[in-house]
Amino acid sequence: MRDGLQAYCRECAAEYHQQRQIAKGRNVRPRVAVPEGHKFCRTCGEIKPHSEWHRNASASDGLATSCKPCRAVLMRAIHLKRNYGITEAERDELIASQGGVCCICLSAPAVHVDHCHETGRVRGVLCFSCNAALGQFKDRPDAIRRAAAYVEGNAWKPTLVAPGVYRLPS
Repeated sequence: MRDGLQAYCRECAAEYHQQRQIAKGRNVRPRVAVPEGHKFCRTCGEIKPHSEWHRNASASDGLATSCKPCRAVLMRAIHLKRNYGITEAERDELIASQGGVCCICLSAPAVHVDHCHETGRVRGVLCFSCNAALGQFKDRPDAIRRAAAYVEGNAWKPTLVAPGVYRLPS
């Protein structure tokens, strides 16, 4: 109109637009009535309060498109695919092939994907402690072998070469 206003209210215009899209044969998501201060998550199909949503300044309502739990699941899947090139099903298959436990300590539950930093190849799924230990050793097998020898009590003990002659390990 000349005054800059529409002839119909926002709700009536939205309803008319939706009916026109259906008449054209387009896929239209059904409207869900939600109480004030709540939003409908299309991923899980639940109505949740605004506190269950991340903020998104570019969205019309200022909230993300998925609730926090749905977004967490999605981001885990994206993280696995981007960083390791595997899906959640492939990770679960690895865990099942390991019997559900860490490959190194064989006692703690396997939760962290371990990979070679040079090749990017996934080696297995480890517990937090074993994965952190490999990271501290910087994936160097020689350092890990020396650590194992140290723990077993074999490291830095002199070896008797001849009577009165000892050799220190190098």
